[in-house]
Amino acid sequence: MERAAAMLTCWGAALGAAVSVPVLLLVAAPYIRRYVAGGQCKSTAKLEGKVVIITGANTGIGKETARDLARRGARVIVACRDIAKAEAAASEIRAETGNQQVIVKKLDLADTKSIREFAEKFLAEEKELHILINNAGVMLCPYSKTADGFEMHLGVNHLGHFLLTFLLLERLKQSAPARIVNVSSLAHHGGRIRFHDLHGEKSYNRGLAYCHSKLANVLFTRELARRLQGTKVTANALHPGSVHSELVRHSFVMTWLWKIFSFFLKTPWEGAQTSVYCAVAEELDSVTGQYFSDCQPAYVSPRGRDDETAKKLWSVSCELLGIQWD
Repeated sequence: MERAAAMLTCWGAALGAAVSVPVLLLVAAPYIRRYVAGGQCKSTAKLEGKVVIITGANTGIGKETARDLARRGARVIVACRDIAKAEAAASEIRAETGNQQVIVKKLDLADTKSIREFAEKFLAEEKELHILINNAGVMLCPYSKTADGFEMHLGVNHLGHFLLTFLLLERLKQSAPARIVNVSSLAHHGGRIRFHDLHGEKSYNRGLAYCHSKLANVLFTRELARRLQGTKVTANALHPGSVHSELVRHSFVMTWLWKIFSFFLKTPWEGAQTSVYCAVAEELDSVTGQYFSDCQPAYVSPRGRDDETAKKLWSVSCELLGIQWD
């Protein structure tokens, strides 16, 4: 009898524990979501009369950034490769915000000819540029090269935006105060600049290739900010967080995991908050060369603070793109 009673007690305790787990999760869910959501941009700054370019703004955090800045009154240039998708996004934003100055322009960051054509048309049509948000990116791509022979992650995430910024910089200076915002990632901590094999021809890992390109974003931002001192044009980088978006579309496994663990991922709106913060926050008017996450300064890896590597990457990037940027 005592043994049976003990067994019943054990079963009861186990059942109680089993029942309590979902109850605890239910109670904790709002707190977990609040933590996952991260920081939120509190600025109420208006952007009437300001011109903004956002690359890759047809989906994900780029689209949410465009929506926010359009709501603040900016003229927003949605710069994307997929025009049909971009037009659908722009139409949605115009209808929701009432801002008809949301314009779609063709830009393929995997093709320097397209980048030059975009810049040429923009400079001919727009007299000012106040905010450039280098947001577009690729992740976990099978090995491939851009139209110019660059490894895809390096070509799109770094070199494409490097060239775009170069081509638009004088207009930014003329419109100063102006801001350049580079969307990097926490993944930069796992990156290194492999000057002996920049295009992954000797060895290639698509996860590491993404990390390398995100480190390049941080180093580019650092050197760009140094060179822009005194111009009233600032440059900052950021980590948007782990966001439930299309960025992982090249990996079946990551897409599957993203769906399963979506509760623990930021929404695109939440992921866009630091981009918006870096673009509009009044307290960042003179802040440059920094790296942000959750709308506050964040830790940069030692490799991301290496000024010599930053200068060498700048020089090599100019050489690859056939430009002189002194």
